[in-house]
Amino acid sequence: MRAQDLDLRELLRFEPEGGVMLFGEQRVVLFDPGALGLLRKLLVDALGAIGARSMLTHLGFAHGWRTAESMKGSFPWDDEREWRTAGGRLHKLMGLVDFSPVKEPDPSAPFAEAIWLDSYEAEQSLSIFGQAEEPVCWMLCGFASGYLSFSNKKPIFCFETRCVGRGDAVCHVIGRPKEEWGTERAAEMQFFEKTCIEGSLARVTASLKKAERTLRERKRVLSRTEPKDVDPSGIVARSESMKRALDLARRVAKVDATVLITGESGAGKERLAQLVHAESSRAARPFVALNCAAVPETLLESELFGHARGAFTGAVGDRAGIFEAADGGTLMLDEVGDVPPAMQAKLLRVLQEREVRRLGENKNRKVDVRIIAATNRDLAADVASGRFRQDLFYRLRVVEVRIPALRERREDILPLARLLLGEAAQRLGVRAATMAPEAAAQLARYAWPGNVRELMNAMERAAVVASGARVDLEDLPDEVRAARSSVPPGTGTLGDVEREHILAVLAQNHGNKARAAEQLGIGTATLFRKLRRWAA
Repeated sequence: MRAQDLDLRELLRFEPEGGVMLFGEQRVVLFDPGALGLLRKLLVDALGAIGARSMLTHLGFAHGWRTAESMKGSFPWDDEREWRTAGGRLHKLMGLVDFSPVKEPDPSAPFAEAIWLDSYEAEQSLSIFGQAEEPVCWMLCGFASGYLSFSNKKPIFCFETRCVGRGDAVCHVIGRPKEEWGTERAAEMQFFEKTCIEGSLARVTASLKKAERTLRERKRVLSRTEPKDVDPSGIVARSESMKRALDLARRVAKVDATVLITGESGAGKERLAQLVHAESSRAARPFVALNCAAVPETLLESELFGHARGAFTGAVGDRAGIFEAADGGTLMLDEVGDVPPAMQAKLLRVLQEREVRRLGENKNRKVDVRIIAATNRDLAADVASGRFRQDLFYRLRVVEVRIPALRERREDILPLARLLLGEAAQRLGVRAATMAPEAAAQLARYAWPGNVRELMNAMERAAVVASGARVDLEDLPDEVRAARSSVPPGTGTLGDVEREHILAVLAQNHGNKARAAEQLGIGTATLFRKLRRWAA
């Protein structure tokens, strides 16, 4: 038998009602290529591109080796050469790729050379990841290498020189004995080595251990706040206004509507945008944020939409914009109120048509992106004054979520301060992890014009300058220490601050009153007296 005589009707045997299927004398199963594409994505996410490529190359190599082994004794080959060269034909009969050998009479020609068409790997890679920078037919190259290595009784490795997955018209593969490659493909040889997988797994293991340590530390930090104060997302929300904002954010996350998040600078708009993304159907895809106010007007269009090589001075290569980078995921346009008027029209068109055009190109590219816009400006007033386009405003403001300023949610100040202090102490490796009652009371008095960002900086400073394990009043920034109460008198706020702080320290010490009193710097009798008064 010759390789070209192999017929799928003779190779494939199965019972019409189902059950075991045989290809030659080897059992096979039908597998959806989309599932293999998902496997590739999961491996890339877990092991990185290098680890995933090595894993899939090894899988393909084992498949090719087993196929050559099975085919050797299954048919009366005219000669061994027919069996050795049957791998390409089998590739095609299995539905993996269409195979067309390159005839080359030159004796210095490669040991094996072929053109591949309709590669399922290139198809899946393009569908999931888009155009790649390197060849992507990893399992197919592994199969060809495994088949040739077994049938020729020596290591033969196959590599692509062209690949549809990176934008070429066809896939072109060359196979040579290991020694003939020399150093030409030394970097790609590693994907056939077991150590490549082991190295990737070692990196993943180290990363998981680091993540576990981080989670333990995070749990320890969160233990300093009462569970009811911290939302499952990690956002502190004791106040009703913040709870309402979180509830609305969660409800809008379930649908693909455009969201406008408003609030003062430093209030936590990006954190809320991340929550919307994390609880949406796009959570597994990218979350990309751009501060529109931080990008010069001359560069904003290129940053948003990308550019082609030579589009302007310094454009030395093609570059995708952030719309393409966020394809399939969520794009946050922070400080969208600062987008220049000329760019507003272009942005509106992208939101309406769901396609972008890179600078210097004459073709449009489809994008599937959820937009979350954020601003600290009053866009309605900007529309009235003509500074912001009315049609863009309504396009962005399908659902508006307003984050209250920190001074409007005073119940959140101390739980948030404790959380931020614990995180700063953990990050900086310092001891300070609790606050003296006087320091806590002063935090509640201050108006926090810089909102959560200012509180975060204040807690980091306090953690650094504190001389012991407790932050005292003198460890706070000057403007915080100098602040007088911004709360109307008669509201009992400072008494509530003291009660809340003492109960939190008591909970942190698991109800041990003696240890809690020592940490608070008060006598045990004083602590008992206060607790009896609050219980009455």
